[in-house]
Amino acid sequence: MTAPRILLLPGWQNSGPGHWQTRWEAVYGDQRVEQHEWMRPLRGDWSIQLEEAVLAAPGPVVFAAHSLGCILVAAWAAHSRNTHKVRGALLVAPGDLERDDLRQAIPGWAPIVRQPLPFAAVLVAANDDPYCEAARSRQLASDWGARFVDAGARGHLNAESGLGDWPEGRDLLNEISKDKN
Repeated sequence: MTAPRILLLPGWQNSGPGHWQTRWEAVYGDQRVEQHEWMRPLRGDWSIQLEEAVLAAPGPVVFAAHSLGCILVAAWAAHSRNTHKVRGALLVAPGDLERDDLRQAIPGWAPIVRQPLPFAAVLVAANDDPYCEAARSRQLASDWGARFVDAGARGHLNAESGLGDWPEGRDLLNEISKDKN
């Protein structure tokens, strides 16, 4: 079985130096999907960039998405004809883009695509995430057909959460990477 390429899908404003995604890129050689515009994300543009990265991969891929990156996965999966290349997705701290403040800050992403993902997924969320209430995270996991993992009180699961290389997250990613659809 071919080892999948790990595609890192940061959220709004990208992931900075202390973020687990950036650390995984440096430590494990995972590939960040670069977006044209990190500050004013356009759903169609971001979806095209993801499609290009999936098509460029020589074999299967696994997504490691954070925040808006999770919402991107759902939007992309609803329209792509290449979901068969995805072995699974680690969805971390999705932002609730249907909430008024976030919808205004990041327009064009609501409503959130809610159909089940056509590949295995695990959604990890904290119970005190300022960008998505715990009940909403659980509902998104249910809608997407993802297993839910409660990360406790750790905020937005980003650099400010002090996760470092986040070995618990990497363990979940490794589980997904080994799963077959």
